[in-house]
Parts: sequence; C-alpha cells; structure tokens
Amino acid sequence: MSTITQTTDKTTLTPPGHQTIALILWLVLCLSASGTAVFVSTGDWYASLHKPEWNPPAWIFGPVWTLLYIMMGVAAWLVWREGGWKTQTLPLSLFLVQWLFNVLWTPLFFGAHLIGFAFAEILMLWLALAATVVCFYRVNQRAGNLLIPYLAWVSFAAVLNFTMWHLNP
Repeated sequence: MSTITQTTDKTTLTPPGHQTIALILWLVLCLSASGTAVFVSTGDWYASLHKPEWNPPAWIFGPVWTLLYIMMGVAAWLVWREGGWKTQTLPLSLFLVQWLFNVLWTPLFFGAHLIGFAFAEILMLWLALAATVVCFYRVNQRAGNLLIPYLAWVSFAAVLNFTMWHLNP
C-alpha cells in the first residue's frame, strides 16, 4: 500500500515507511552535529574566560540545542518531502552548508580556542542559515517557521561569541 504525498508540482506515490525512514535520517543527521562536542573539553579554559553577565548557565545549552536539532530535522524532512533532492536541490544543499558551519563552530571555539575565528565562522553560519530559512519558507512555510528559533539562537550565540571575543583579547 502506498500513501499519496502532495507536492507543490505534482502528486507522487511514496511507499509507507519511506517517509518515516527519511524523517529518522534527517533527525539523526541534525542531532549528530552535537557529536563534535565529544572531541573537545571546555575544561578550565572556558571557566577562566570573562563572560558577560547575561551569559546563560551551561545547563541550558544541551536542552536548547537538542530541541533546535529536532526542529531542524523536521524542517529538512518537510522540504525533502516536496520532491526530494531532485526538486529541492538548492534548499537542501543550503541546509547542509549551514549544518556544516554549525558542526565546525564547536571545535573552533571550544577545541582550538579561536574565539575571533569562531565569530567569523558563526557569521557564515548565520548567512547560510538565513538563506536556508528563506528557501525553506518558499517551499513549505512550516519548514521555514521551524528554523526561526534556530536563527534567533544563532543570532544570540553570535552576539555572545563577539562579546566574549572582546572581553578576552
């Protein structure tokens, strides 16, 4: 038995289970971005940094990023459902570019202690993410909306990164 998936251009038949498998794969990809944290230790270095008084407590980052990664995965899946890679090459490629920038930030900041370089990199992440939001929104409004909290968090993280760079020359 097949389910009918309505796309913007045409109706396609998708075997049951393929949608679920695709969703799981998108979620795994997005959640795997946190894997770079395994290879770095914040240790005494991060504790010794001067931080602004509005710096969030460390415990907040795990739950926030987990929720954001789940929302990212669902957003990518919603766009993928609209014709797959063949139809959505640009939005999904932009998604992977911003995902890669996301993956690289943690080792740059926490691993290599390159606060200024990490700030430049998070600006690239922000630009790629903003382009992704626009492209996703054009394909599926729910997908674009799911990325808005992520864009807001990356905006906040960029300001925090910049502030820490200036507090720790």
